[in-house]
Amino acid sequence: MKCLIQGGTVVDEWGEYRQDLLLEDGKIARRESHITPDDDTEIIDASGCLVMPGGIDAHTHFNIDVGLARSCDDFFTGTRAAACGGTTTIIDHMGFGPKGCSLHHQLEKYHEYAAGKAVIDYAFHGVIQHIDADILSEMASMVVDEGISSFKIYLTYQYKLDDTAILKALSELKRVGALVTVHPENDAAIRYRVEQFVQEGKTQAIWHARSRPIACETEAISRVVHLAQLAGNAPLYIVHLSNGAGLDVLRAARHKGQPVWVETCPQYLLLDEDEYRQPDALKFILSPPLRDKAQQEQLWEGICDGAIDTVATDHCTFPYSQRVALSNGDFTRCPNGLPGVENRMSLMFTEGVATGRITPSRFVELCSSTPAKLFGLWPQKGSLQEGADADIVLFDPNRTGIVRHESLHDNVDYSPYEGMALRGIPVVTLSRGEVVWRDGVFTGYAGHGRFLHRKPFTTRNLK
Repeated sequence: MKCLIQGGTVVDEWGEYRQDLLLEDGKIARRESHITPDDDTEIIDASGCLVMPGGIDAHTHFNIDVGLARSCDDFFTGTRAAACGGTTTIIDHMGFGPKGCSLHHQLEKYHEYAAGKAVIDYAFHGVIQHIDADILSEMASMVVDEGISSFKIYLTYQYKLDDTAILKALSELKRVGALVTVHPENDAAIRYRVEQFVQEGKTQAIWHARSRPIACETEAISRVVHLAQLAGNAPLYIVHLSNGAGLDVLRAARHKGQPVWVETCPQYLLLDEDEYRQPDALKFILSPPLRDKAQQEQLWEGICDGAIDTVATDHCTFPYSQRVALSNGDFTRCPNGLPGVENRMSLMFTEGVATGRITPSRFVELCSSTPAKLFGLWPQKGSLQEGADADIVLFDPNRTGIVRHESLHDNVDYSPYEGMALRGIPVVTLSRGEVVWRDGVFTGYAGHGRFLHRKPFTTRNLK
C-alpha cells in the first residue's frame, strides 16, 4: 500500500520545503515538490501542517523497578503515550538487575518486557552496575552482536561507580565504539545532606531539592569530564542537565575539543522548585530536582545557541496516590521520576518554536535528528531522506490546546504540566508508514514496534 503526504511544509534539520512525501513498504520512497498519486494510493492531506521526522525520545524508563516500586508504564502504555505525542522511537534506559549480574542479563529481561507490547520502534541503553574483567569482556559483544551502542553509568544510587571503575568503563567503551551516558550527582554529598535533614526532621518535599543542590550535579559533571579526558577523550553524553553551572562546565570541555553532548528535559525548562512548596509537591520528586527559575533561562540559552544537543523526557512514572502512600510525606521514601513522554513534542514546540526562540529545523534537531545520529539510528530514523523509515509526524502549528491528564494515554494518574496552554499539536503520527495517531484517536497496536539494532557510535554523522 502506498501513501502520499501532500500539501504540507516538510521540515528537516536543514530547512523547510514545499514538498510531498510518497511512502511505500514502510519507507520514504520519494520526496519531491509535487508527486502525482496512483489510483491505489492513500492520500494524507497535510495542508497547513509541518511534516517532520517522528520524535526520538532517547531517555525513558518503562517498567523499571527502583526498589521502592516499579514504574506503572510498561512498553505498551509508555509507547502508546509516545506515539500520541508525535514520538516514533524511544531508547529506554534499562534498570539495575541483581547484584553482580552480567550486561546481557538485563538485556534479556528488557527484550522480554518489550516484545509484543511496543507500539513504536524501540532500543535500549545498556546499564553498568559494576566493573570487573567479565563485564569489560562483554562490552564488545553487546555493541557488535546485540546492537547496544550506548551504556549508562551512575555517580549516585545503589550501583554507583567509583572513579577507577569509571575510568575502566570509559576506556573500554571508547575502544568498542560505544557512547557513555552519565547520571552525574555527587553521591557522598547527597547522602550527607539527606542524613542531616532527616535528623533535623526536614523531610518535606522542598528538602529533596535542597539535599541535591546544583553543586552536587556540577561537581559530578566536572569530575566525569576530567575522567573522560584521562580515558583518551572518551565520548560522553550527560543526561537530564538541570542547571546553568553544569552547562558552563560542558561548554568549556567542548571548547577544548572534548567529545561531549548534552541532554535536558522539558521539566527543567518549564517547571521550577516552587512546585515543592505546593500541597501536591510529591508529584514533582525527581533527580536531579527542579531548580530555581534562573536556571531555566540559562538552559534555554543552551537550547538556542547549540550548547544543548537533545531534549528527552526521563519518563518514569509512579502514581501520585502511590507516592503519598509509600512516603507519608517523607521525600526519602518517595520514588523518583516524572511522566512526560506524550507532552515533550508539543511543549517544546509551544515554548520553543511558537515563541520564536528556535526555528522548526532546530526543533527537529533537538527532538529527532541529533538523537538518531548520536545513538546509531541515522539515517534510518530521525530523517526524511528517501530510504528512511516512514516515521513521520504532522504538526499543526496553529492548533491550540490545554494539557489535561484525562486526555493523555500513559498509565499514571497525573501530569506535571496540567493546565499548560499549547500552541502546536501533532495531528497525525506514522510509524513505518502506519498511522498510529490521527486527530485525537490512537490507532496503533501492541507488537507493531520493533527492536532496533543500533550501529556503533561515531561522530561522522554529526559533522
